[in-house]
Amino acid sequence: QCAERIPEAEAVLDLLEKCPEHQKKGDFPVIVFEGLDATGKTTVTEAVKDNLNGILLRSPPPCISQWRTVFDDEPTPIKRAFYAAGNYILASEIAKASTQAPVIIDRYWHSTAAYTIATETNGKVQDLPPAHDEVYQWPEDLLKPDLVLLLTVDPEERALRLQRRGLEKTKEEAELEANSLFRQRVEESYRRMVNPACQEVDASPSKEEVLKTVLQLINKHCF
Repeated sequence: QCAERIPEAEAVLDLLEKCPEHQKKGDFPVIVFEGLDATGKTTVTEAVKDNLNGILLRSPPPCISQWRTVFDDEPTPIKRAFYAAGNYILASEIAKASTQAPVIIDRYWHSTAAYTIATETNGKVQDLPPAHDEVYQWPEDLLKPDLVLLLTVDPEERALRLQRRGLEKTKEEAELEANSLFRQRVEESYRRMVNPACQEVDASPSKEEVLKTVLQLINKHCF
């Protein structure tokens, strides 16, 4: 229905329809990095890709990311549908790439879910759906990664990093900064994800130390 009003929606749906159902993963490991902005995802994912001679993918994938600003201005249900569709389009890229090399992903389903849950819930962490609620479950029809690493830094350090970057903030980033309860809800939602759960990595130390920790976890769980 929204395709009449948003021409880009039709293009997204066309791409989604071309994706085969129930994507199968190749023989190489699929590793996802999650976390709020300025937790070091870009730096770490690039370094891990180089280290493993891997393929780096991002969510939403490039074929639809140029329309991100269009959907970010839409009502929440339409915006969330865009990001959810992006995960399924990305899954077909992961399926193909994982037959060729290890796949490193900068955000995937857990981001979409964590931000949705945090947005739909008002108030404190205690007001989130209970820990074993099905909202924290990975969708059965979405290609599953081998490992999900959640990069975290304390709020003060993250604020400093954002200041140093000086980039224009996304709406969600502005919300995270203005509303510490929202940030706490997002982080707690990440922690409650299951099947696969997020393995938390403290991303406060130096880049070299964080990379060392990350590679140890990858070697332990994927090789």
